[in-house]
Amino acid sequence: MVIDLLPKGFRYIRPDLPLGAHAEPLRPDADLSMRGLNVIVADFLEALELRAVTLVHSDWGGALFLTAYGLDERVDSIVALPCEAFDNFPPGLPGKTSVVAAHVPGGLAIGLRQLRIPWLFRTPLMFGWMVRRPVPTGMVRGWTEPGIRDRRIRRDVLKYMRSELSKPELVANTKALSRFRGDVLILWSSAGRVMPREHGRRLADLAPRGRLVEIDDAYVLSMLDRPDRVAAELTAFLTR
Repeated sequence: MVIDLLPKGFRYIRPDLPLGAHAEPLRPDADLSMRGLNVIVADFLEALELRAVTLVHSDWGGALFLTAYGLDERVDSIVALPCEAFDNFPPGLPGKTSVVAAHVPGGLAIGLRQLRIPWLFRTPLMFGWMVRRPVPTGMVRGWTEPGIRDRRIRRDVLKYMRSELSKPELVANTKALSRFRGDVLILWSSAGRVMPREHGRRLADLAPRGRLVEIDDAYVLSMLDRPDRVAAELTAFLTR
């Protein structure tokens, strides 16, 4: 949705991370903890021999921790849309609902099917505070189909959902952004029920070359609520 609005002359790559909507299961022994997912991101950049990367991420905040784990050598700049940061894990009501689903037998499979029921999808316990506008049915099916179809996909995402990090460790990993020397754009939503609004300012202040831009009339998934505005800010950042 946003990629089609971005300027020509750049190479855009959207990896399919093992967070529940991935089509191919990983090996049973794959490390899908927060650190393990950071290693996957770093390995992805290395496998494609990418350098001078502008890393854009939303919702899942783990990519902020590349610096904390010393895995950011291929990343020159970062764009962070509303995401987990500091001690906001699990984030808001949707995050807490996910934790319950992860620890109740069969809870994840049930939750994925419930996401396909429009009125349940729009409740604050699910996506009611994540996105303001209706999400196309096909998109929701794309998010949920792999996990409904394949228990190995559910196994993968449950590894992440059940992994534990202490609050002090989460805060320390976020604060490692202060060691990142590239440009950082914090493209945050002004509606902060799930990802606190003040976290946007705190992240921008952490980064030595950080800047905050707030997106109005949008929740966490601002790329769905305001693709035009997100694309305009990304274009300005890429062509700066």
